[in-house]
Amino acid sequence: MNFNLLRGSDETRARVKYSTSDYNLQRVDAVISGQVTPGLYYMAGGYTQASPGIRDAQFNAEKGQQFTVQLTKLFDRGVINAFTRNTDDYGQWILPMALNTGNDLGSFAQLGNATRFRELQINEQGNTEIFDFSKGRGWDGSVSGVNADFDLGAGWTVRDNLSYTKGAANTFGFVPSGGAIRVSALGRTTPVMTQGGRQLSNSDFIQNYGHWVVLKDLESFTNDISLSRSWDKHNLTIGSYQASWSAADFWSLGNYVAVHNVANGDIVQGIPADTVAAHGGGGTFAYGLRGAGDARVIAGYVAESWQATPDLRIDLAARLERIELEYALDSGPGYPDGARDMAVSFNDNQWAFTGALNYDLSEGLGVFGRVSDGFVFPHFDDIRDGNRNTNNIRQYEAGVKYAPKELFSLFATGYYTNFDAFESLVGGDFDPRQFKTKSYGVELDGALSAGDLTVRGIATIQSTEITESDDPTIVGNSILRQPNWQFRLAPSYNVPGNNFNMNVYGALRLVGKRFSGNDNLVELDSFGKIDVGVTVSTKTGLFFNLHADNLADSDALTEGDPRNPTAPNGRPIFGRSVKFSVGYGL
Repeated sequence: MNFNLLRGSDETRARVKYSTSDYNLQRVDAVISGQVTPGLYYMAGGYTQASPGIRDAQFNAEKGQQFTVQLTKLFDRGVINAFTRNTDDYGQWILPMALNTGNDLGSFAQLGNATRFRELQINEQGNTEIFDFSKGRGWDGSVSGVNADFDLGAGWTVRDNLSYTKGAANTFGFVPSGGAIRVSALGRTTPVMTQGGRQLSNSDFIQNYGHWVVLKDLESFTNDISLSRSWDKHNLTIGSYQASWSAADFWSLGNYVAVHNVANGDIVQGIPADTVAAHGGGGTFAYGLRGAGDARVIAGYVAESWQATPDLRIDLAARLERIELEYALDSGPGYPDGARDMAVSFNDNQWAFTGALNYDLSEGLGVFGRVSDGFVFPHFDDIRDGNRNTNNIRQYEAGVKYAPKELFSLFATGYYTNFDAFESLVGGDFDPRQFKTKSYGVELDGALSAGDLTVRGIATIQSTEITESDDPTIVGNSILRQPNWQFRLAPSYNVPGNNFNMNVYGALRLVGKRFSGNDNLVELDSFGKIDVGVTVSTKTGLFFNLHADNLADSDALTEGDPRNPTAPNGRPIFGRSVKFSVGYGL
């Protein structure tokens, strides 16, 4: 894992910032850096934050803190950095929701105090545990490492990047199943009540939701060491990469209950989820597991960069990688049942290659091309779902870059990609499936500068297709969630003053139509999103920022419901929010 962390210097620098918002965000960021002794420098910083979130769950659903420290030691011919970063941060897992029940799609949260806690069976013996679903999704762990870079003389350079990661990446989700139904669909002659005592009318909506628990302990150790030699017009690098990692999982999925489909709605009393499913709601299931995996990778690589002429550079690289993976699984009906379901060993060797040309036609105009042939080894979840194949990736790129000294710059890249893929979804409507895809298109990245005005733009125009699959019904379809076009325009205007500088900025994002899933059953509408803000910096070190996100309060969908593609569910972007920050730097 690589970090581009701020390094200390001879001059002490510090910065502190407080942020709040219209959704009651409370956040403090701070960083300080400087010199310990000549040649030895430090940096320390982090943040702490809490808020109910834009989708208010009746408690601080977005909460956490992070602290990072780095030491940098300079030598006559090299540098060593040592760092550690500790994080404990989580946020509500945002999932598809009913789109046709009258809720505010920009701020709706089904999770609330009434559904925050749930007692679940955790093993075959009948033991139970109470889980707190306010924890959402997050990371509680640390990443530490040492980076070294030394000039050995005569054009030789040695580099080493070492990192160690350990922590828990847990998920506590409140997951919908199918669409919502009206109470009248139940055909009840007696009142329908929530556990809190509220009587529902026949026109009220109820929906099945499940408490999903995924506990995942992770540990990883990596080291990448390389030796480079520069001479004449060549730069040659040889290196070795090693990694070992492990994951230990406990899952309890399903656990469905019927809930009143309003913000923070309560559980419906005396009506099981199966009854809702029988009257038009989503179906139920229960799946649990305890799984553990260990994997080791060792790779060797070589790369050469040759400045063939003053205008032509040629890059070539090759990598040979071997993986050894072990995985064991015990699954069951909502909890591990104590019987071994899987004990798998997977070993493979693969080559990866890349080659590129870069040619400068003039000082501000150049063309380039690249061909890459690579792979992706299966990970533990793939093995569990029956995929023991190494997926291949081949990509072709060609483009032009135009960057005159003044006014504007433009990068245009055309690409063609072939990709072997695997798709599985726990609780989904389809079985795990292999497929191959192709995509081609052009990416544009440009900037225009005229005095204090800067306008940046990024655009992607593409076509995607599933070309082969063991599920013939999806062959010829478009790849899920991939629009044929998307565009982002970001203007900013700088207003200098005697004792301050003000920057007014905005961003317009436009995304075309795309399909929610590879089955291409549901098409998501195109959408636009507008953000605006202003930053003021003073000569005293004070600075202020006011930022409005999703100014037009768009209800744009990022996806439908992958587990129930035909259900009238979707995941909208966050509604309009405003954030204010004030800080001081020296």
